Amino acid sequence: MTDTYTPVMRVLVVASLLLATTMLMMVTLTTARAAGALAIGSCGAFGEAFDFHTVEEARRVAQSKCQGDSCRVVTTVKRGCAAFAIDFTDPCGAHGWGKAPRLGASQNEALRICYKEGGKECVIRTFLCDAKG
Repeated sequence: MTDTYTPVMRVLVVASLLLATTMLMMVTLTTARAAGALAIGSCGAFGEAFDFHTVEEARRVAQSKCQGDSCRVVTTVKRGCAAFAIDFTDPCGAHGWGKAPRLGASQNEALRICYKEGGKECVIRTFLCDAKG
């Protein structure tokens, strides 16, 4: 290549990269979803929904995924996490759920409540994080 074309090529490459970056940011911002929900029922039943546009959509989907008559939505999240823990030795016994800005904190809360309710070997049954959680 000659020296005349090198600055023109650099400008074209930089312009192309800027355009691509801008388009990627616009697509990410318009498709970001930040609503989730956790439904729990008896004997370890659960339903979860995450990355929905609205909390109501997330609640509806979580409730529909939970198997059993006793299922109910216990929490919703917007840019956070939720976790559900059950007693491994007795899934129909002690359980707990937690909600926090980060996954580790929500799991710790769920386990803490499960043990507080009398669980002997509490384990995380499910968890969800939404958007930036």
